[in-house]
Amino acid sequence: MSDIKSPSRYTITAALPYTNGPIHIGHLAGVYVPADIYARYLRSIGKDVAFVCGSDEHGVAISMKAKKEGVTPKDIIDKYHAIIKQSFMDFGITFDNYSRTSAPVHHKTASDFFTTLYKKGDFIEETTAQLYDEEAQQFLADRFVIGTCPKCGNEEAYGDQCENCGSSLNATDLINPKSTITGTVPTTKETKHWFLPLDRYEDFLKDWILKGHKDDWKPNVYGQCKSWIDGGLEPRAVTRDLDWGIPVPVEGGEGKVLYVWFDAPIGYISSTKEWAAREGIDWEPYWKDENTKLVHFIGKDNIVFHCIIFPSMLKAEGSYILPENVPANEFLNLEGNKLSTSKNWAVWLHEYLVDFPEMQDSLRYTLTANAPETKDNDFTWKDFQARNNNELVAIFGNFINRVVVLTNKYYDGKVPAAGSLTDVDTETLEQLSKYPGIISSSIERYRFREAGQELMNLARLGNKYLADAEPWKVIKVDEERVKTIMNVALQIAAGLAVLSEPFLPFTSNKLKNILNLTSLETERSQSLNWDNVSSKEDLLDADHQINKGELLFRKIEDSEIQAQLDKLEATKKANEYENKQVMPQKDTITFDDFSKLDMRVGTIIKAEKMAKAKKLLVLKVDTGLDVRTIVSGIAESFKPEDIVGKKVTVLVNLAPRALRGVDSEGMILMTENADGKLVFVNPDEDGVGNGEGIN
Repeated sequence: MSDIKSPSRYTITAALPYTNGPIHIGHLAGVYVPADIYARYLRSIGKDVAFVCGSDEHGVAISMKAKKEGVTPKDIIDKYHAIIKQSFMDFGITFDNYSRTSAPVHHKTASDFFTTLYKKGDFIEETTAQLYDEEAQQFLADRFVIGTCPKCGNEEAYGDQCENCGSSLNATDLINPKSTITGTVPTTKETKHWFLPLDRYEDFLKDWILKGHKDDWKPNVYGQCKSWIDGGLEPRAVTRDLDWGIPVPVEGGEGKVLYVWFDAPIGYISSTKEWAAREGIDWEPYWKDENTKLVHFIGKDNIVFHCIIFPSMLKAEGSYILPENVPANEFLNLEGNKLSTSKNWAVWLHEYLVDFPEMQDSLRYTLTANAPETKDNDFTWKDFQARNNNELVAIFGNFINRVVVLTNKYYDGKVPAAGSLTDVDTETLEQLSKYPGIISSSIERYRFREAGQELMNLARLGNKYLADAEPWKVIKVDEERVKTIMNVALQIAAGLAVLSEPFLPFTSNKLKNILNLTSLETERSQSLNWDNVSSKEDLLDADHQINKGELLFRKIEDSEIQAQLDKLEATKKANEYENKQVMPQKDTITFDDFSKLDMRVGTIIKAEKMAKAKKLLVLKVDTGLDVRTIVSGIAESFKPEDIVGKKVTVLVNLAPRALRGVDSEGMILMTENADGKLVFVNPDEDGVGNGEGIN
């Protein structure tokens, strides 16, 4: 049950992004960047690869968002599918096919899959009591129910999962459940559904995972699977009472759809079908040939679905291969807080591409260097800046710039022939030849963080070699020696051009253009592949013409980072304001009580800070009745000079009160904005005179 030694082909899947929002860096770090590195690497060594993905467009969260925004579910999925697909393209994720689960090919594939299992008698039919919203007159899907988690006490657990403790739940497990549609307490009502009896597959899963993949699956993946299996598996519903999704294709399925967890992974198969039909090839070997290596790239919240449930579905169907590996990553946090689509606490990919144009590789590199492979990790804008400026610019970019500038300066851009090699030269070239194997080893063990750092180590090797050799000094005394130095440095540059492609594809392309590796006009083809770096004596032949240089990377300024931090701070304040508890209503008063309050329009004619008081301003206010002194705790929200002439609402018949020795003769009415700053409650029409009453 270990890895296939020499696969005939690879099927690589990346978790289907859910179309209730755009893609953020957590998705990229956890799934799409490592998957793309893996796919690009395999292609670079000549492997047959199908790299598939697509938008996950069914399920209750789509319905919820549509209800909230007053649009149709189709409006939601069309909007976010377009954003997600374009973002992936612009970011350089090289899917062979990016599909969507609303596509006809997917509806047919998922329906056929369900029908096959139904006809084989693999489902259990059960009539169970489900939560029902009497006011909305509909069954409540798990995400339409919120309540107290029975395991950790979190009062905002969903009906399928507690996001606080991670426990998988049923809606009926919740304490004090309520409908998120109407806010009412749900009743229960009987309904019939089909269940996949996972307990039937316990022995198979124990053998396949616990014995077969003990040594080659990541500890976090293996551990979570073991915990689930050891805890005992139970039948799981594959249908739902919803009006959004793929209709259940058998008698008695009216008004029901396939549960999104059942239909979504089948999206990998339908995406492969769509790709194969377009390319005019047979899709089945990519899913049904035992010499195909199937690898799922997912986040840790999807481990159970891809390692236990989906394989059980494939096993039940009987004709499909099983995944060889599921290298799930942990979560990426942002500036110390959990990424959240609903709270807008994220770095959105489509916004990043606008804010940092032509800097895809800077983000790819940082997310790879910080990849949450073994534990949750944190993305910070300061670290992003440091990785870019101190590594990409100062090490990789600096080395290439030096090599290209000196080659053009000394030899008009032609690669000089190497003379006799010193021990350092030989050792350096030997190290270069080892890097394809070193990086390959890391990638093939799904250690992308390690692989990316090894690539940077190759750039470090080049930088150190040039710094130690000092050709700009040696040229004055030994021109022949410099030719050898520059030849060796150019071989390293060519090695970087090839080996950087899976990690830094845009940079690799730039560097290949600079080194003229893609020109058809060269005397002999200079296209290089991965294996050439370790086997080819000269990656760049003597007299090969390179082009003028261009900067591979640019420095990121402090002001750019501050702008991003300010954006996050604004998000934090907006969330605090949204979640702010409204002050409860005070005790009821009579009209007579209210009529005792005398509120008048006034104008501030003078304002100054009170000595030795941080919050207090001493104001002179023209109330229309008189000019009086009012002490107000507004100094942290206003400068004195900015409020002179401001119209305000004054409670004029408040008993005077001494504040720091000054009698305050009234109160100015204030409230707070989203930033926690005080704002005046005052008439917004012109022409309202001082002394006018507030009724």
